[in-house]
Amino acid sequence: MWESLLKRRHCLNILRHLQWKRFCHSSSSPSAEVRVRFAPSPTGFLHLGGLRTALYNFLYARHLGGKFLLRIEDTDQTRIIPGASEQLVEDLLWAGIEIDEGPGIYQGKHGPYVQSERREIYSNAVEKLLENGTAYRCFCTERRLELLRKEALRTRQIPRYDNKCRHLKPDEVQQLLDKGQDHCIRFKLEEHEDPLDDLIYGQVQHNVSENEGDPVIMKSDQYPTYHFANVVDDHMMGITHVLRGVEWQISTTKHLLLYKAFGWQPPRFGHLPLLVNADGTKLSKRQGDIGIQNFRQRGYFPLSLVNYVVSAGGGFDTKANAKPELQSMKQLIDTFRLERVNSHPSRLNPELLNDFNRMEIQKNLQEKDKQKELVNQVHYLVKQAYPDHSNLDLAEPHILAILKWSSQRLSVLQDLTSSKLSFLWVKPNSNSQTKNLTSQQTEHLLELLNSVEDYQKDHLNEQLKMFAKSQNMKFPLLMRTLRGALSGLNEGPGVAEMMEILGKTVVIDRLQKSFLPEATGKQQTHL
Repeated sequence: MWESLLKRRHCLNILRHLQWKRFCHSSSSPSAEVRVRFAPSPTGFLHLGGLRTALYNFLYARHLGGKFLLRIEDTDQTRIIPGASEQLVEDLLWAGIEIDEGPGIYQGKHGPYVQSERREIYSNAVEKLLENGTAYRCFCTERRLELLRKEALRTRQIPRYDNKCRHLKPDEVQQLLDKGQDHCIRFKLEEHEDPLDDLIYGQVQHNVSENEGDPVIMKSDQYPTYHFANVVDDHMMGITHVLRGVEWQISTTKHLLLYKAFGWQPPRFGHLPLLVNADGTKLSKRQGDIGIQNFRQRGYFPLSLVNYVVSAGGGFDTKANAKPELQSMKQLIDTFRLERVNSHPSRLNPELLNDFNRMEIQKNLQEKDKQKELVNQVHYLVKQAYPDHSNLDLAEPHILAILKWSSQRLSVLQDLTSSKLSFLWVKPNSNSQTKNLTSQQTEHLLELLNSVEDYQKDHLNEQLKMFAKSQNMKFPLLMRTLRGALSGLNEGPGVAEMMEILGKTVVIDRLQKSFLPEATGKQQTHL
C-alpha cells in the first residue's frame, strides 16, 4: 500500500513540476497575457485600502486586456470571520470590479482559489525546497522561541530566530521525526539579495537576513504561512504582475528569494503608496468609517467611491487645479497608466467624495432606468425614516421633483430624510392656525397661488407680500399660517423656499386639504 501511495505521490510531483515549468515559461514570455490578482484575507471586511488595491489591479488588467483574479488567503484559520469572503465578493461587484477567476462561480483552470483548499499543492512545493536544501525542519519549541524573544528585548536587540535547527545533521533530524516531535519548516534566507525593480518606486533593496532569522514557511499544523503560499499561488496561477500596498515591499525580498529557490521566474512587482487621511495620518481598519459597507449604508454610490479612491493615488493624466469630473469605469480603464501612480502617500479629500456622489446623482437622473432606481430608493428610505406615519407623500412625480431640486444641494439621498426636511414627505394632519384666514381670504389666496406661473422663492415671496398688504394682514402671520398648513411644523426653510421645493401641485393640494378639509371635488376643481 505504501509503495502505491509513494508511486502516486511521485507521479503527482512530476506533474506539478511540469506545471511549474509551463507557468515559468509563460510568465517570462513577452507576449504573455497580463494576469493580476487581489488576495484578501477573510479576517475582516473590505475597506478603502483594499478597494484601492483591487481597483488598481483591475484597471491595470483591463487596460492591457488581461485577467483579474480573486484569491482568498485563509491560512490563518484562527482569525477568519464567517461570511467575510462572501461579503468581499459582493462589495467588489458592487464597486464595478469584475472577477475573471476566483472562488465559487468564477472557477478557472488555475483553482481552487481558496488557500485552505490548496494544502496538497503547498505540501508538494515544500518538499521541493527540502529536497534542494533551501528549507529545513525546525523542532524548536514555542518556549524556546519565547526565551529568545525575551533575551533579545532584554539586550535591546531585534527579536529573531537564531537558525539553530538549520545546522541539524540528517540523522539528528530523522531521530526527532521518529520520536514524533512537532516541527515546522523554515526557509534559509540568503545574505546576498538582488534589488527589487519596483514598478512604482524603482530600485529598492532590503536585506532581510540582517534583521530576521529564517522564516517559517510551513507551520506545525501543516498550514503554510502567508509568504510561502503567496509565492506558490502566484506562480501556479500564472500571475504576471503583483500590485499591492507598500507595506509589503520589505516582504517582497523574501518572496524573490523563494522564487529563486524554486528556480521560478518571479512576476513584476509594483507597490502602491499608503492611503492616508486628509491630515496625513494613516488609515486604520479600526476606523469604523473606512469600511465599504459603511459608505454603502451612508448612501454613497459605487462610481463616486471609485472616483474618490483614484483621485488620491494618481495613475491618470489629471491637470493641476482642474475641476473634478466623474469618470465612468470605462473611462478610468482607458486612461489608467501605472507609471502615473504616485510614489508618495495618497491623501484622501472627503469633500471630493460628496462632490462625486452629487455628480452621480445628477448623472443617474438623466437616465430613465437609473432615474427609476433613484425614485424607488428614496421611496424606501422615506418609509424607513418615518415608519409611524401613514400620511406620506410618496407619489412618483413628487419624489422625482424633489430629486431634481436636491441634486445640486445634497450629498447623499439619506439627507432627504433629515428631520428639517420632513415636510417633503409627511403631510400635515391638522393646522390650528388656519383660523387666521377668513374663508374669503383663503379662497383669494388659493386663486392667487394657482395663477402664479413662476414658483421661484423670490417671486413667491413678492406675491405673498402683496397679498398680505391687500388683505390688511401682517406678513409674518401669513407666513406662520402657511408654514403650518404646508408642513405642520413651527420651523424649517423659509415658506417661499418650502413652496418652491414642494412645487405648485403639492402646495395647492396641501393648502386645499388644510384650509378646506370638507371641500368637494367640484370646489377643488374650481380652485
